[in-house]
Amino acid sequence: MNGMPAASVHLYWVPLGAGDNTHCVRTNGRMFEWLQAGLERRDRCDLYHSALAVKVDDVEFAIEMGPAWGNRVNERGVVGEGPVGMPSLGRWRFFRYEVRCGRAGVIPDAAYAVGGPVQLATDQQRARKLVDLVPKFPTVTWGRDELRTGDMWNSNTLTSWLLAGSGHDMGAVMMPPHGRAPGWSAGRRAASRLATPIATNRPAETLRRRSQRR
Repeated sequence: MNGMPAASVHLYWVPLGAGDNTHCVRTNGRMFEWLQAGLERRDRCDLYHSALAVKVDDVEFAIEMGPAWGNRVNERGVVGEGPVGMPSLGRWRFFRYEVRCGRAGVIPDAAYAVGGPVQLATDQQRARKLVDLVPKFPTVTWGRDELRTGDMWNSNTLTSWLLAGSGHDMGAVMMPPHGRAPGWSAGRRAASRLATPIATNRPAETLRRRSQRR
């Protein structure tokens, strides 16, 4: 593609619950933020879910975390799975999440992203490392803090872990005004430990291996 960079990384900030016709995710998110803001004695913020679109070596990847159930797209590039809420619940598909890195994949609800895709400064080396890191993401329990980062583990953790671990400038990443992305700091802190082994809980690791065999 003439005039296009050899490598690119685009960040999407999707409002939590966008595209959810049941309004369940949005309502639960607002309740969570209302309680959290009260505990921290601050103003309430808008909550966001993040995802990445990466192009490297003329191949485009859609990278995100989402539920392991309810997705009708068969070839979505699942590279890992983990439990939601409690490790023991991961035996049921309804309580599992997926880590996806789909070639020419589509980010659900990308049309709702505030400000559209945000292009981040990158190069071939960093973009390639980001994609290579996706299958190595620690699939610990969603919504918990098993790695003791001080923040919950979720889809935003995946995004920040990949960006920080691949050497992208985290200081240049800006959230939408009045926005908050729970789990973001967990990824940054966990990425700083990449030089040492990162433990995963046994149920989640078993789920990941099963996913790779499928």
